[in-house]
Amino acid sequence: MAAESTPLALPVLPLDDEVVLPGMVVPLDLSDSEVRAAVEAAQAAAGTASGKPRVLLVPRVDGTYAGTGVLGTVEQVGRLADGDPGALIRGRGRVRIGAGTTGPGAALWVEGTRIDESVPDPLPGHVTELVKEYKALATAWLRKRGAWQVVDRVQAIDDVSALADNSGYSPFLTTEQKVALLETTDPVARLKLATQQLRDHLAEQDVAETIAKDVQEGVDKQQREFLLRRQLEAVRKELRELNGEQEGEESDDYRARVEAADLPEKVREAALKEVDKLERSSDQSPEGSWIRTWLDTVLEMPWNERTEDAYDIRGAQAVLDAEHAGLADVKERITEYLAVRKRRSDRGLGVVGGRRGGAVLALVGPPGVGKTSLGESVAHAMGRKFVRVALGGVRDEAEIRGHRRTYVGALPGRIVRAIKEAGSMNPVVLLDEIDKVGSDFRGDPAAALLEVLDPAQNHTFRDHYLEVELDLSDVVFLATANVLEAIPEALLDRMELVRLDGYTEDEKVVIARDHLLPRQLERAGLAEDEVTIDEGALRKLAGEYTREAGVRTLERSIARLLRKVAARHELGERELPFTVTDADLRDLIGRPHHVPESAQDPAERRTAVPGVATGLAVTGAGGDVLYVEASLADPETGAAGLTLTGQLGDVMKESAQIALSFLRSHGAELELPVGDLKDRGVHIHFPAGAVPKDGPSAGVTMTTALASLLSGRLVRTDVAMTGEVSLTGRVLPIGGVKQKLLAAHRAGITTVIIPKRNEPDLDDVPAQVLDKLDVHAVTDVRQVLELALSPATNGAAPEVPVAA
Repeated sequence: MAAESTPLALPVLPLDDEVVLPGMVVPLDLSDSEVRAAVEAAQAAAGTASGKPRVLLVPRVDGTYAGTGVLGTVEQVGRLADGDPGALIRGRGRVRIGAGTTGPGAALWVEGTRIDESVPDPLPGHVTELVKEYKALATAWLRKRGAWQVVDRVQAIDDVSALADNSGYSPFLTTEQKVALLETTDPVARLKLATQQLRDHLAEQDVAETIAKDVQEGVDKQQREFLLRRQLEAVRKELRELNGEQEGEESDDYRARVEAADLPEKVREAALKEVDKLERSSDQSPEGSWIRTWLDTVLEMPWNERTEDAYDIRGAQAVLDAEHAGLADVKERITEYLAVRKRRSDRGLGVVGGRRGGAVLALVGPPGVGKTSLGESVAHAMGRKFVRVALGGVRDEAEIRGHRRTYVGALPGRIVRAIKEAGSMNPVVLLDEIDKVGSDFRGDPAAALLEVLDPAQNHTFRDHYLEVELDLSDVVFLATANVLEAIPEALLDRMELVRLDGYTEDEKVVIARDHLLPRQLERAGLAEDEVTIDEGALRKLAGEYTREAGVRTLERSIARLLRKVAARHELGERELPFTVTDADLRDLIGRPHHVPESAQDPAERRTAVPGVATGLAVTGAGGDVLYVEASLADPETGAAGLTLTGQLGDVMKESAQIALSFLRSHGAELELPVGDLKDRGVHIHFPAGAVPKDGPSAGVTMTTALASLLSGRLVRTDVAMTGEVSLTGRVLPIGGVKQKLLAAHRAGITTVIIPKRNEPDLDDVPAQVLDKLDVHAVTDVRQVLELALSPATNGAAPEVPVAA
């Protein structure tokens, strides 16, 4: 431990914001009055005693003197390097400052006590280790600075106190840190403090060097990339000159391209803002590529391009008639649209309230009736560009509205891409299979279509990628769907519904003759004069080989027929030209698949036994004929109750219960042995058991089948029926009358029973179909039974098994 010794009287030499430790030699400027006064006082005192002049070096921080000073001796007085008078002073040891005293000269004199800083010899082990650590740290720091001579000097110091005070030369220490070293009188504690300060500085220096190295590497990389890009530009310039191209093409100057483009005002402002960002961004910034891609997309959009509509109404109607047979509703709607557009144009009302006269039509019908091909015909009739957008299976909302530009691989939505592909702002856009749109965690595309297909909103449609307003009010949107129920109600409300319920047999023959046959002849490599198919063969193909609402299967049958003829000609079995008649069909493509019930042998007909009735239904493929079979269980089995099979939905199961309840309560009135219904199990089956079925329209059919079973009277083969039945026997209205009557006509049915309240729906049924059908509109199920059941064979009551 340090100990105090004899008091001393010394002149004070204050050091402003500077600290001198024992062992340090410092030059001081004598032009400072306080320094000069202290040195002169020391010299005056030394003149009366032996030895060198002595002063007390005291740090003065913010005007406050430290409590500990350093005894210094004036080694030399002369001139400093800059020529000013100066003194060289060496620190000798620590002095604890006491009270003030008097002395010669103008300096401040104080009494001080010399502090003994000796340490025990030999040094303890932990002190030795501390000395080694300090020397190692000091050596590492000095080597980084290249001070090799100082390294040897530090390594030569063995005294603990001198070694600790040597850190006073360190330029990285603050005044407060040096004062702390000065006031730590214990040499070991002072060495620990100096070691910690040096360790902290080296750690900070390592971090600073790491950061500086990383920054330098980044700068070097940027400089290298900059140099390489400059070289690349120079190479490209030379290549352009070699190829005779002009330097600085407009494609490289986005600002010139934007200013030269015919853009709407708001779009131009947005594009110029992006050009400003592009010019400010560096070449290696990823934002630059996003902006370039966005600008390219905006500049490729046909902002002010529009095709002139063909206002030749009769010509447009002729085009539609030539390309599509039937479909009168759609043709009439397009004709109305063109007529209104023509009148608005003539009166200068092309744009009203910022909106143009677009249209949104939903074409709903079974597959194969020509919904998709109709879109192209509409565009042809109007003189517009045509774009098809396939929506089947789309589950991402961004497919409609586009992705945000910040996403990697961002693209505009399908609507914007369709406009861009069309090259005009008023194309005919076909949204194909809109009922097949799904939704998942990526959003609901059908909800995104609400704004697209709303005539009140789509003049300000915003795509997430473009982020500028796009006017869709002049676009004619045609949406196609197979199932109306699969389209969301809000979306359906924004579209005008046009139903395509299928073709009659006569229309199919015309389509096959005028459209399908020429196309398939070309695909089969046959000329029109080499193979002809007469009308009888086409009618048989449509009626017996295919039974569908559309004409896809009919076209495949024609293609198969032509392939057979071409193959036999190549094999040398048949000469061309050749005319295919209905008698040749069986030999070429086999037997018919759909023979009408009326054409079959009476014993083979489904309704040849009691308990079978013919109903009518609507499926996703159009109208179809549905058979209902009923049977009574043997009374000995004891299986009472109602059994239903055939994959029936809840509504159809309820209809079966209602039919059974009606017959139980009104059986006596209808002269039916209803006692059997109480004791014997009733089984109702709908064939094609793998096909799900639902709906209330089979109510009258099930009632008729049960009545036929109980009465033993057969249901007429040529009769089909549809209608919902109530508990009181009322026949209630149903939907899909047109499709059901077309299905009955295809199946060879001649008599159809429908609800009375569906009679207005007959206006939609083609006249040639109504001419061949005997349609009865009924209000009560009793009328149905009178029309559908065959008369009893004799006057005796039918034999129905009675429970024992």
